[in-house]
Amino acid sequence: MSVKAIAVNPKEPSRFIAIELPQPVPGENDLLVEVKAVSINPVDTKVHKGVQKSGLDAPKILGWDASGIVKAVGSAVKNFKAGDEVWFAGDITRSGSNASEQLIDSRIVSVKPKSLNWAQAAAMPLTTLTAWEALFEHLKIQEASDDKTLLIIGGAGGVGSLAIPFASLQSKVKVIATASRPESAQWCLDRGADLTVSYKDLKGELAKHDIKQVDFILCLNDTDGHWDAITDLIAPMGHICTIVENEHPLDMNKLKLKSAALHWELMYTRSMFNTPDIAQQGEILRQVAALVDEGKVTTTLSETLHGLTVESIEAAHAKVLDGHMQGKVVVAF
Repeated sequence: MSVKAIAVNPKEPSRFIAIELPQPVPGENDLLVEVKAVSINPVDTKVHKGVQKSGLDAPKILGWDASGIVKAVGSAVKNFKAGDEVWFAGDITRSGSNASEQLIDSRIVSVKPKSLNWAQAAAMPLTTLTAWEALFEHLKIQEASDDKTLLIIGGAGGVGSLAIPFASLQSKVKVIATASRPESAQWCLDRGADLTVSYKDLKGELAKHDIKQVDFILCLNDTDGHWDAITDLIAPMGHICTIVENEHPLDMNKLKLKSAALHWELMYTRSMFNTPDIAQQGEILRQVAALVDEGKVTTTLSETLHGLTVESIEAAHAKVLDGHMQGKVVVAF
């Protein structure tokens, strides 16, 4: 039995091609999952851009955010069985989800929310893990008092759309989100933001509300472009977490003077390095699945494309590259 996939074309890396591969065999900790839907994230476009520069010897399957049905389990897997409906963000070092079937480490998988369909579920795992790890493992906002303030730069994007309700539900902090358009601002407010401001003049916008500093900053886009404002706004002893790599050196002197901390978040770290706590990602997804089924968190799906085809994958990539997505775009098979 063969697996159908859409992969980067090694002969023309700017494009995708349809391929077929032998069905993979699960390793001891693996699940073999029949993929039902995949979400496209900025990581997909970044990896695609990278291989266009470096070149490829063989087709490369992207896609690391999916939902599907377990078809087979590895010898060491005890908590999943064939037929289970699951969601996961995957492992960037392995073949991706733009395929009819995929191998995935069972420790970073959870049963999906029962209340969501395949596309709604596929929109969430990567951004769920990123937001949760940033807020609660790095910034530790759950320990903050109710006089503290969190600024989320990029509130209407995939990660921001979950960071807002997570922060609202699991902490006492005041949540401020950036949004440049009225519809984006309303999107953030609907998800629990206490206030929205334009990212184009962060200091000036916050000053309008008599806010001169914030205790926590979660930067979800353009670390370079926002760095001066971030270092000016962060409170002494404050905490900053960013998910966006910098292209230019970041001046750390202001952080030193304020004894402020900078944290990096990459949700692939646990799977890339097989960390001792790798199973924490499965646990986070289980907790969030419960929040979804309780009606406390909603899917961030904003658009669904259909069919495991070159055309649908390319169209989804184009939407992410446009840079104006509210929520997530998903391809359902």
